[in-house]
Amino acid sequence: MAAVLQAASRESLAAAMQRLNAYVDTADAPALNTMGDELFAFARLIATERPLRRVLADPSTPEQARVGLVGQVLGGKLGTPTLDFVKGLVTSRWSQSSDLVEAAEALARQATLAVAEKDSTLDNVEDELFRFGRILDREPQLNTLLSEESTPAEGRLRLLEQVLGNRVSPVAVALLRQTVRLLRSRHLDVVAEELAELAAARRDRSVARVTAPIALSSQQEQKLTDSLSRLYGRPISLQIELDESLLGGLVVQVGGEVIDGSVAGKLAAARRALPS
Repeated sequence: MAAVLQAASRESLAAAMQRLNAYVDTADAPALNTMGDELFAFARLIATERPLRRVLADPSTPEQARVGLVGQVLGGKLGTPTLDFVKGLVTSRWSQSSDLVEAAEALARQATLAVAEKDSTLDNVEDELFRFGRILDREPQLNTLLSEESTPAEGRLRLLEQVLGNRVSPVAVALLRQTVRLLRSRHLDVVAEELAELAAARRDRSVARVTAPIALSSQQEQKLTDSLSRLYGRPISLQIELDESLLGGLVVQVGGEVIDGSVAGKLAAARRALPS
């Protein structure tokens, strides 16, 4: 689950996201891919080097000193666009130093997702991330192996590559690899789901998690998408799982709202209504 930031950090992150979106509008996919990799590297650096992070996020340290330190540590290691973003981050106000890591990773994710946006593959990336998260949810041992921070990252990365093979798009692979390298006490299945939601949000959509007893046809999926989009007044992206125990109908969850139209749900409601 994403961290809940306090007011100062939320405002700083929102401003940084606006700058990033402006850059996305003018940058090409290779430039965004580079920025994503470099921002992830910066996030890993300040996640592991706590003294450096504390100085860079300390509002009592003069801005010029923080910017100068960034230049000393990262000059020549980051491209000019990324270095400018990092300097913007360290001159912003953060409620606590760990929020700077959160912000750097959030920007890195968005820059990487923007690569798929440029390539018109966001739909595929969202679906791949969601389905991988479901696989990990069904395979707790695999999820534990990939999420065990006491195991060297290179070993976990090799396992991830064996699991993914050549079946997943480069953007999805990049996001999952970066997560394995920077877990921060999170489980990979949870982060994969969060990344899928970010991919959907990148397309200005909400996610509807649909559980059905059998696979829906493309026409049924489109009809459901259109109906939910009208209901919620915004575009909706479907994530569909199969569960034969529903017997019929659908269960739809959008945010915290659940619409249970399944036969099993109706039978359960009828049983609850019967006098004891």
